[in-house]
Amino acid sequence: MVYHSSFVNEEGVAKACGCPLLPLKSHIKGPAPISDQDRTDIVDEAITFFRANVFFRNFDIKSSADKILIYLTLYINVALKRLEGCRTLAEGTKAIINLGLEKVPVPGEAGFPFGGLFALPQSHQEAELFRNYLKQIREETSGRLLSCAYRPNGTPNKWWLAFAKRKFMNIIVP
Repeated sequence: MVYHSSFVNEEGVAKACGCPLLPLKSHIKGPAPISDQDRTDIVDEAITFFRANVFFRNFDIKSSADKILIYLTLYINVALKRLEGCRTLAEGTKAIINLGLEKVPVPGEAGFPFGGLFALPQSHQEAELFRNYLKQIREETSGRLLSCAYRPNGTPNKWWLAFAKRKFMNIIVP
């Protein structure tokens, strides 16, 4: 059974491209509201559910927050592929920083992996808002993923990096 996001109540949450801009426990600047440090956010859910959800070829969407969870699951898969050849935390950090510097496509642009899942932006402002949100959650996910993919001594954690070989929803990761 696929794990779904617990963020089903979207009252008072801004939206872009049909997705809620959920709060994050983050120090990274961006459009996401700040969440309490003791509460679970969407990045925590994505990392926690990744190793179970990556095995599924279909994902039944129960709320629009599930779309963000799907996006982050694929992003974690991409990040793990980049980390796969990195033998130290320093190499992994460099690879993740380079991944973070890549252009973030939004729905309707070439390179966006989930064409029919997300609504197209209605304006340039909405597209930029969603791009900035995706960039912020990608950066936050990358930072937290490093602490899972590498042990405190800086060596790779094979129990995480082994999942780089998986294909989420049959999407081939570059």
